[in-house]
Amino acid sequence: MANQAKLTTAGKEFEYPILKGSVGPDVIDIRKLYGQTGQFTFDPGFTSTAACESALTYIDGDEGVLLHRGYPIGQLAEQSSFMEVCYLLLNGELPSGDELETFSTTITRHTMLHEQLATFYRGFRRDAHPMAIMCGVVGALSAFYHDSTDIADPEHRKISSHRLIAKMPTIAAMAYKYSVGQPFLYPDNKLSYTGNFLRMTFGVPAEEYEVIPAVEKAMDRIFILHADHEQNASTSTVRLAGSSGANPFACIAAGIACLWGPAHGGANEAALNMLKEIGTPDKIPHYIERAKDKNDPFRLMGFGHRVYKNYDPRATVMQSTVREVFEALKVDDPLFETALRLEEIALNDPYFVEKKLFPNVDFYSGIILSAIGFPTTMFTVLFALARTVGWVAQWNEMISDPGQKIGRPRQLYTGPTQRDYVAIDKR
Repeated sequence: MANQAKLTTAGKEFEYPILKGSVGPDVIDIRKLYGQTGQFTFDPGFTSTAACESALTYIDGDEGVLLHRGYPIGQLAEQSSFMEVCYLLLNGELPSGDELETFSTTITRHTMLHEQLATFYRGFRRDAHPMAIMCGVVGALSAFYHDSTDIADPEHRKISSHRLIAKMPTIAAMAYKYSVGQPFLYPDNKLSYTGNFLRMTFGVPAEEYEVIPAVEKAMDRIFILHADHEQNASTSTVRLAGSSGANPFACIAAGIACLWGPAHGGANEAALNMLKEIGTPDKIPHYIERAKDKNDPFRLMGFGHRVYKNYDPRATVMQSTVREVFEALKVDDPLFETALRLEEIALNDPYFVEKKLFPNVDFYSGIILSAIGFPTTMFTVLFALARTVGWVAQWNEMISDPGQKIGRPRQLYTGPTQRDYVAIDKR
């Protein structure tokens, strides 16, 4: 029979349908495997497992391709805006001029936080990590916005989606302000989504804040480049939490907690710290040799990717954006020259070429954020801000699927077999 995969086990043969997506590898549908064979598959890290069906984002790691609803990430980053990409991810198509204006106005009208949340912030220690604050505040939103937590109601899902996208910049900016002891700033509806975030973060009440166009454009690009990235760890966490029927605010808080891990959202901070450790271009050969030594703990951060086995398409945009920001802010930072030289050497070194360790988006984004003025503790917060729209779109897609079941991975058990309890005086 065509489009069937055959599995032989315990002397019996079973057939499973092969599913085809619009693009990408075929998928063997093994949903009936356990019921028919009494066996599971074993796939730690889910490296060969499609956990869902999605029409949002496509990645071809071998070719260095990233598409949102079919549109290449490079085109979106160069020609679009973050608000337009948000609309695209949520609705499936690029908006018309009127649709974009209506959507942007809706988001703008939701940027204000409930006033009692300011008191909530003051419950954290002053030196609390901004990601700890973000986890707590986003999770607490469900206690303030009861009118949009019915996940069975499409209108509730729409309102909560808009609220999460709109309020995340305010939540992030307030986390930063709290950490530096400055007063919170209310959103300014005259500014763009990104410009408003920059003002709430770096503005002060006594002065008029000037949004620098090159910085605003760079931040908007960073938001676009981090908006969604298929079924990564945090997105899978949001989907798994959502499969239980949890409210959207709790699901996004779960995604934020997962993103906090240094192997996920903290990679750009690690890349920046690595460049600081290297210092100047003349020291690069020494660190290159250390990176090749398996017995040396030093590793080139910002190179290679779990999915991409080619040049990260987002890194190309980031490289040009670094120059634009440095020129606008008149930054003379040796880290940028070190980064460029390191990239050049690594891309031409047979060791890194053979292992396909190409620069990824984290290699440059940390330098840009540092130049703009963000402390490293805010890097993952900015990632979460941008990724919220992807999480929300993935969550909506999952909830809208009538065949969705609660996530329930299985295991290969290697513990003791059944044994009898022994009284404590006989052990």
